[in-house]
Amino acid sequence: MLIFVNMAIFVCTVLAYLGCFRGEDGVWRAENGLAALRFYTLLSNLFCALAALALALALLGGEVPRWIWLWKYIGAAAVTVTLLTVLVFLAPAAGFKAMFSGRDLYLHLIGPLLAIVSFSFFERFFPLSFPLALTGLIPVILYGLVYLYKVVLCPEAQRWEDFYGYNKNGKWQISFAAMMLGGALVCLALWGLYRL
Repeated sequence: MLIFVNMAIFVCTVLAYLGCFRGEDGVWRAENGLAALRFYTLLSNLFCALAALALALALLGGEVPRWIWLWKYIGAAAVTVTLLTVLVFLAPAAGFKAMFSGRDLYLHLIGPLLAIVSFSFFERFFPLSFPLALTGLIPVILYGLVYLYKVVLCPEAQRWEDFYGYNKNGKWQISFAAMMLGGALVCLALWGLYRL
């Protein structure tokens, strides 16, 4: 069953990403899919999906290496951040229907929940210490730094639109601190679930 769940995470995420290549006019374009890689939602889900594939293949081989298990944990933490960001920040502003329809239903809710439940309750192959749990912050830190650069610090002609609204009214410092705190709380929560 665990192999099936992880393969389902991988396949469903790939299918959701493939849908990103289709524009609103129904035409499939490579630039649409590449542009979608700016979003943490998609990056976190793809990262977790690759970890899930690696874990499923390791299970088929009979033994899960520690590094694959840790990769899956970091992936689960990354998509948990996605889920909570949508629930607490994006959906109240943009509407829950918009955030949980079409492929976003999977990327924002179903995929993250599958990763959280599978890792926290069924993939307890190694001890998860609190210091090790903090490795779940890595995707948040890396993406936060890239987003800060591309939205605030890089030359204006090369900047991204502030699609997450983290620099609203020039208050990126507060948003950045909130992202780091939120990521740390996610690590703490997953560490607690793993120890139940």
